[in-house]
Amino acid sequence: MNYTDRIFPTNKGLTTYLDELLNKNYQIPTFQRNVVWEKENVKKLWDSIYKFYPLGSILVWKTGLKLQNHRQIGGHVIADPNFSRTEYQYILDGQQRTTSLLTSLYGGSIEGRPGFDPTLYVDLTILSDSETDDESYRSRFLFWEEIDDRNGELRQNIGKNKRFKERLIVKLIDIKNNFGTVERQLVENSNYDYKNYDNHVRKELRRLKEILDNYRISFIEIKGIQVAEVCQIFERINQAGKALNIFDIVVAKTFCPETDNAEGFYLREIINDFRNTNQSKFLEIDDLHYLQTLAVLINRNITNSGVRNITDRYLNEIKTEQITEIWDEAKTAILKTFDFFENHLHIKTPYLIPFRYFYFTLANYFHKNDNPNYSFLKQYFWYNSFHNDDLLSNTTHLFQHIDFLDKEKKKEPYEFGRFLIDKDKLRSASYSSKGRWSRAILSLFANHQPKDWEHCDREVLVQNFFFSLDKPNLHHIFPTNSDYVLNHKHKNNIDSNSLMNISYITQLTNLDITNRSPLEYIKDYDKPEFEKIMPTHLLPVEILEWARSDSMPENGLDIFIEKRVNLIIDELRNKIQVQNFEVIDTSVITEETNA
Repeated sequence: MNYTDRIFPTNKGLTTYLDELLNKNYQIPTFQRNVVWEKENVKKLWDSIYKFYPLGSILVWKTGLKLQNHRQIGGHVIADPNFSRTEYQYILDGQQRTTSLLTSLYGGSIEGRPGFDPTLYVDLTILSDSETDDESYRSRFLFWEEIDDRNGELRQNIGKNKRFKERLIVKLIDIKNNFGTVERQLVENSNYDYKNYDNHVRKELRRLKEILDNYRISFIEIKGIQVAEVCQIFERINQAGKALNIFDIVVAKTFCPETDNAEGFYLREIINDFRNTNQSKFLEIDDLHYLQTLAVLINRNITNSGVRNITDRYLNEIKTEQITEIWDEAKTAILKTFDFFENHLHIKTPYLIPFRYFYFTLANYFHKNDNPNYSFLKQYFWYNSFHNDDLLSNTTHLFQHIDFLDKEKKKEPYEFGRFLIDKDKLRSASYSSKGRWSRAILSLFANHQPKDWEHCDREVLVQNFFFSLDKPNLHHIFPTNSDYVLNHKHKNNIDSNSLMNISYITQLTNLDITNRSPLEYIKDYDKPEFEKIMPTHLLPVEILEWARSDSMPENGLDIFIEKRVNLIIDELRNKIQVQNFEVIDTSVITEETNA
């Protein structure tokens, strides 16, 4: 299709559009957000129509894809689940206006407003003061709750109720469908003389009829575009600025309604039900991660699936039957992946996983694998989490990793390559960062199941609240506002916000320590039990020795961090166990270069 044919501006009569909507000629996909229906906004919408102001275009996507759509809008059925056609018309932008216009004319129901009648009435006696009048719409357009006086109980509505009984306040839909009857009732009014054709009330009635007959709505029709482009278009024109995820598209596309002969399929519900399997925080990973995991499993286990990658382009190719074919085994594989993180690595939250691709590579490894090698998986996790190079940051890496893990899964020979780590990356990893290095370091600290400093037999709750903006259970060993740090800034080169200066402790212990120097507060915990649990925090013994001698070097922070960097490297050497384990220090190279 030529690019110039992809966008086609057109227009359609207001009532024609609504009638076609009721005839199921337009669909509203389920990824459209919930309507926020407000009386004032509905009145303003009709005031714009009354003045023949433009409403803005309604964006319609024409495609052969059958998506899950809203069955109803404002209480009106607009979709038949068993209906199919060669081309569908999906409203991408304009649901809010459409709902307001439809319920104003045809009534219906508004979600969250039980018993409210959205049918709009018009007071024929209200005239505009001027061309720029911006207030009369409030009294011109009315809802029944503004007219009903409840037999005189609502005094503010008595006058309007009287005009309603005199046929001076009428439904908009009656002007559209029964104009002759409405006009005859005015002419035959026994209280007032409206026989004159030029009477202002009859003029107002004719104006409204003309508006309903002639007002046209602008449409922008787009066709011949891929789903990924729909996501971009939706995000850019959506006034709330909320992005449309490819997951929303796949949910709509794979939806199958329940029938007498079939159970039906609704991916969003399936994923949400799976999230209730247990209390694991990993079950809360976002929808896209679940979808990409399924894409990997489909790619590796279904021949000629068409799902060649985890990008939007190929996620769009996922079919209902492919998900149902792998889902049972996929659930087991995903749960084993989460169990590996939580109970083998002792990482209790997804916020600490260095690469999100770990979900995909490990789920594929666990898929239909009755004999997983957990020692191998631990080696794999730490090798890639701490390697100086980003080894798992794109889809090319992803499938290379899957192939590598498949070798062990099939019990074929495999070999980890050279491991390279930069000391300076450990020193400079920031407490305030959420990047790969920060997550890797905090994962390593969590992996040691650190014990509380006060009650040394108690394991610290290592679910990291730092990233969720809750009160952290992460402690600066050298508190950033302690007298020592503030008075020795020029004696220490390393920032006290380095993650090498962080340890997991309980919040109560953290509150007891406050901003005291380690030279002071370590004495509170100096006991044989504390000395035994120091390795669970990868703490160098020097900090305890300084406290006992009541003396600390002026560059104690630098010394402490350097000792801890070496402890971490030794720990990684034990975990990764490769022949070529290489340590570099780019800070030394930089200093030599500057010299």
